[in-house]
Parts: sequence; structure tokens; C-alpha cells
Amino acid sequence: MKKKAEKLTQAEQLRTQLAKVSTVILSTFQGITVEQDTKLRRAVEAAGGNYEVVKNTIAERAAAGTPTEGLFKDLKGTNSIAYTTADPVALAKILTKVAKDVPAFKFRAGWVEGRVISIQEINQLAQLPSKEELISKLMFLLNAPAQRIATALAALPRNMAVVTSEAVKANKFGSGGAGESEPAPTPAS
Repeated sequence: MKKKAEKLTQAEQLRTQLAKVSTVILSTFQGITVEQDTKLRRAVEAAGGNYEVVKNTIAERAAAGTPTEGLFKDLKGTNSIAYTTADPVALAKILTKVAKDVPAFKFRAGWVEGRVISIQEINQLAQLPSKEELISKLMFLLNAPAQRIATALAALPRNMAVVTSEAVKANKFGSGGAGESEPAPTPAS
């Protein structure tokens, strides 16, 4: 059992983290195997987040005075939190996948960018494209007009060569030079 000083230290460390996060997802962990818990922790860490099992009193004490305070009011049962300062979509995707694979893992609520969100909103968040996907799509959209312009400019010399070649074949720029006309045929008498 932890001593009071250890609990206060843990609460202060968690308060420091909660003061700078952009996303927190509150869930239950009861019924998850050690192997599943280990995979969950590694996946959350790979997305730039943290995952902790917390005592309710420590979580409430840590959240007091932080923007996430509303999320931790009147906690009951066993709780865990996943939080990140990075991409909220990536965290939601990972936790949603775990919730599908492990029926014992259930969402309770979430907090994203200053407001508490529901379980349905967490699932909607997980459906959004990730930050990397959005940046990739934006870069493609920004790059596409430049590629079209480059293609059109590269086609100009080729098109000019084709037109000149066809004109020579048609004898429009023959030996007499441009602008000279051939003598008109004389009528036969």
C-alpha cells in the first residue's frame, strides 16, 4: 500500500502532465490481461501518448485546477487514462481498436481541446483521418496545380516542334521563303 507522501507525489506528477495535454480518454481496465495491457501501453506510447491506471482520489486530486478537472469529477470503479499532447485522432484510433478487440476495455468519457466529450464522440474522433493523412492530402492538393503547370510548360516546345515539322511537310515554308507566292497558272488558249 502506498504511503500518503507517495500518493501526493504521484498526484503532482500527474497534475503536471494533465496541465499540458490536449487529449485525455478515461476508460476502465478491469478484465484486461497483462498481455493486452502491455500491447495497449506500447501502442499508446508509439502514438506519443501515455497510459496509466489511476486511483480515483489521486486522479481527482491531480486534475484539480487543470483544464481537465471536469472529466475527473465523481469517479467510481476502476479507471485508467490515456493522454497525449500530440494527435488526438491517433490516440482515439488506438483505443477504439483495443475496445473492439478487448470487450472488457470500455470508454467512460474523454476530454479534447478544452471540452469533455462523450463515448460516441470518441468513436467519431477515431473515424477522422490522422494528422499525417491530412497533411499528405493537403500537400497533394497544393502540389497538383504546380504539376499541371509544369506539364503544360514542358509540352510547349514539343508542340512547337510538331507544328513546325507538319508545316515543313506541307511545304508551307518551302524554298521560296515565307510570304512569297507561287505564280498563278496561265489559262490555256
